[in-house]
Amino acid sequence: MSEKISIKMLSISDIVKGQGVSSAFHEQVNLVSKSDKLDICVNKHFKNADITHHHTVGVGSYIRMFNKKTIHVAYVHMLAEKLEGSIKLNSLFYKIFKWYTHSFYRKADYLVIVNPDTKKMLLSYGISEDKIYYIPNYVSSDQFYEVDDNLKLRYKQKYKFKTDRMTILSVGQVLLGKGVEDFIASAKNNPHLDYVWAGGFTFGPLTDGYETLKDYVENPPKNVRFIGLIDRRVINEVYNAADILFMPSFNEMFPMTILEAVNTHTPIVIRNLELYEDILFDYYRPCAGIVDFDDEILKITQDEAYRKQSICNSVKLKDSYDQKYVLKLWEDFYSDILKKKGRNNVK
Repeated sequence: MSEKISIKMLSISDIVKGQGVSSAFHEQVNLVSKSDKLDICVNKHFKNADITHHHTVGVGSYIRMFNKKTIHVAYVHMLAEKLEGSIKLNSLFYKIFKWYTHSFYRKADYLVIVNPDTKKMLLSYGISEDKIYYIPNYVSSDQFYEVDDNLKLRYKQKYKFKTDRMTILSVGQVLLGKGVEDFIASAKNNPHLDYVWAGGFTFGPLTDGYETLKDYVENPPKNVRFIGLIDRRVINEVYNAADILFMPSFNEMFPMTILEAVNTHTPIVIRNLELYEDILFDYYRPCAGIVDFDDEILKITQDEAYRKQSICNSVKLKDSYDQKYVLKLWEDFYSDILKKKGRNNVK
């Protein structure tokens, strides 16, 4: 009989609500907890384990990586170089933070990236390719799923979405890097549609462009609403109430929002980021800017055949990240690194 691989999950992502890292952490832990090959504990700092999986780059995790009695895995959810458009950092603090994150990832025994595109950046840090593994993000179909038309109508009413107009939804922190300005521009170009942004100011006044963003939130166009942070336990209702997920972000790693939306069979409109090519395949139309965004939104909202094809693409994308497939990737990864370290628990 095989002995289970013990894994200690460490994360401080819940300190800040409404960020994708926290969502990814909970989804990954819930997924691997279903395995009969893995024994999972969460934030039990002093418990021994075969593998310690660090989901965030906190100083506590960095210090714990000096303990060589366990194998250290770092989940690469953020890179200092991708903070532009998110948070204001003075040049000295940015240099220190950049050095720290590079050091953190070099210190780990193995790295898990959520997008193949990230590997190039990590290699530039001097990290060897054989310690980098790609495993995509995942969301549970138990939490994110399409509901029937009657429930969709109830959710529209609950969140005050107009039932006689289509609603274009964006989900995420209110940041310039998330494309808020293009979101506002598209809303102005399409006054016959309603635009809703679900998310808040995670970093407060430290947010890059805070005054501009604050003015958008407090004085939006008539067809725009910023509804603040929605609890993850009910965000599925908001996706089902919307007609399109609009993600005009300039920088992403592997947006949980896209996976959440396609699980509800919601069409997506997104920017043509290079990183999407390897994770979203051919199931989306890459948009270069506001002209393409508006064109795609109008096609989905006005052409029923095109809308059905967009929904079909979302379903195909959802099916590409099947639970059994992603779970096996994690099981194989944990088993593989144990073997490489000469700590094979599978007898």
